Amino acid sequence: MDKGVVYLVGAGPGDPKLITIRGLQAVERADVVVYDRLASPRLLKHMKPGAEKIFVGKLPDKHMLKQEEINQLLVDLALQGKTVTRLKGGDPSVFGRVGEEAELLAEHGIRFEIVPGITSAIAVPAYAGIPVTHRDFTSSFSIVTGHEYQNKTYSNVNWENLSQASGTLIFLMGVANLEFICNRLIDGGKLPTTPVALIRWGTWMEQETLTGTLINIVAKVKAANFQSPAVIIVGDVVRLREKLAWFEKKPLFGRRILVTRARSQASELVNQIEDLGGEAVEFPVIRIQPPSKPDAKEALAAALRHLADYNWVLFTSVNGVEHFFHQLRHHRIDVRGLAGARVAAVGPKTSEALERYGIFAEALPAKFQGDELLAAIQAELKPGQRALLPTADIAKEYLPAKLRQMGLEVTEVDVYETVLETSGGADVIELLRQRAIHIITFTSSSTVTNLLRALTELGADDALDLLKPCQIACIGPMTARTATDAGLSVDFMPDEATVNALVKSLYIKHSNDRFYNI
Repeated sequence: MDKGVVYLVGAGPGDPKLITIRGLQAVERADVVVYDRLASPRLLKHMKPGAEKIFVGKLPDKHMLKQEEINQLLVDLALQGKTVTRLKGGDPSVFGRVGEEAELLAEHGIRFEIVPGITSAIAVPAYAGIPVTHRDFTSSFSIVTGHEYQNKTYSNVNWENLSQASGTLIFLMGVANLEFICNRLIDGGKLPTTPVALIRWGTWMEQETLTGTLINIVAKVKAANFQSPAVIIVGDVVRLREKLAWFEKKPLFGRRILVTRARSQASELVNQIEDLGGEAVEFPVIRIQPPSKPDAKEALAAALRHLADYNWVLFTSVNGVEHFFHQLRHHRIDVRGLAGARVAAVGPKTSEALERYGIFAEALPAKFQGDELLAAIQAELKPGQRALLPTADIAKEYLPAKLRQMGLEVTEVDVYETVLETSGGADVIELLRQRAIHIITFTSSSTVTNLLRALTELGADDALDLLKPCQIACIGPMTARTATDAGLSVDFMPDEATVNALVKSLYIKHSNDRFYNI
């Protein structure tokens, strides 16, 4: 059997978007990902289907595997012919033990590649508003381990020289030894009033920063029960934090938000949440797919074969547009069959989707709902006209019922269907039980009903009770009505049923809102 390859990858300091392109490629191609607790678990969603993940991290009071065992694990997996990605927090060469892992791989003739990452020593202070160098303060910095490996072969830290250095001092993994570090620096000649900052879970949603001086920071840490993991910064650059802090000031900082939208549509919502400092947890509870029922497929094919017979084609969603044209291609029906029909759309996004296919909707209602669309085109509707509604298998009855009351002949066809999706739900249930999710977003009635169904099917005894501690955000009144009928209290609902408006509704207006135009 051919030997595999091992990628020793720096995942960056925590924010999953800070991984390098090369590092992300290694995750995507891996047969096995071996990861620790400082590598964001959100990176694992990029693994290919069927790939294995192995957690080998350590907690302050518990080691999952010893370093020697991790080294051997990488060798064993590679000898099985697998492509292995060893995912480490920060940069693997900065106190990441990458040398030890690479040595054993080299001894066994296993091909490996070291993929650098953004080290937490620089990135975490930057996220707290502390640049490690500044020409008004210092032009150098030193990175020091906060704890030392027992029986090490290298010499002890030269505390006297370190204390006399004029540059910024950065200690990694040093919270437990903070008092020792401060005392040694003061004993070596550092002024007791030298500024100090501790940044916990830097670049993560839980980021927390505590500042003080060498003489009082230990007492502050004890009073705040400040725990690891944290980066310690010592030096005058800490004074810049009050002026330059930016990450914690984002409108959604510290908020973990559940996104239930179908994965194919979730990126816009996820990106906006993360741009505003929140953490988006993706749990797509619906999957959108072409119709599967034989009668629905036949009805759709028949309607498409007679496109020229319709006076109106009314689109109520982006999905309806995309799947309608997909079905035209599938059945090899020329789009010119729409030439005699008037086309209308609900909402700007649906209209934009049509424009991508070269069709400009005649009516764009002020509000993005079916009744508003009807009001916008009502003067043009005549008894006896034929209207085609390409919708979903769970479409609302309001619009077709009203059209029939006005004397139109209405044909409803399912151009797509929604099915329940539960993958990844076990992790979401655990977050809900820990009350670690603050807001749940619903972008359709089906996301409400499917979330409750998914939680129940995954073993939650009372799905509704799990959701009640969370704030609920609904994109529009129909979705909000479904949530309310299910027993939830709706906290956010924008005036416009768009993703932009939904995200804006999630945060209270700040004086610096001009920086967050979305």
